[in-house]
Amino acid sequence: MRSFSVGDRIQFTAPANEVKVANRELGTIESIEADGRLRLKMDGGRTVELHPRKHLHLDHGYAMTSHSSQGQTADRVLIHVDTELGAKAPLNSRMAYVSVSRGRHDAQIYTNNSQTLGQELSRDVSHSHAIQQEPVAHKIEPQTTHTNQISQGFGLGL
Repeated sequence: MRSFSVGDRIQFTAPANEVKVANRELGTIESIEADGRLRLKMDGGRTVELHPRKHLHLDHGYAMTSHSSQGQTADRVLIHVDTELGAKAPLNSRMAYVSVSRGRHDAQIYTNNSQTLGQELSRDVSHSHAIQQEPVAHKIEPQTTHTNQISQGFGLGL
């Protein structure tokens, strides 16, 4: 059960073929009718009308995982990396690339440990060939920038 208001960012968590909306497509709620029908302004520019009881696969669209953001672009992205999760989270070079490359103008990484961030994100998960002896690691070094923003933010100069 989700509660939505006018102005909320939403995302589709499954395709809505009747209104030609793809999985993970984003939009903003422009209006909510008395019967509950939503009028959405999609990020692509078109307007969509639907009833949330018929389209159950809606969620808030303010944050998303690196995996679900593939194919999406935003002007600015904020990336949270908890280095203490280790093997429990998909912290690796592929996740870093996907997350950082979503930002058109800016990407900021926020972490609990800037000392181990590069090591955690340098894990290479690409498939190796049978004749390859050791996996190749692509090391990502955080670049600290000094701005008037929250501490422990790392600008990646996009």
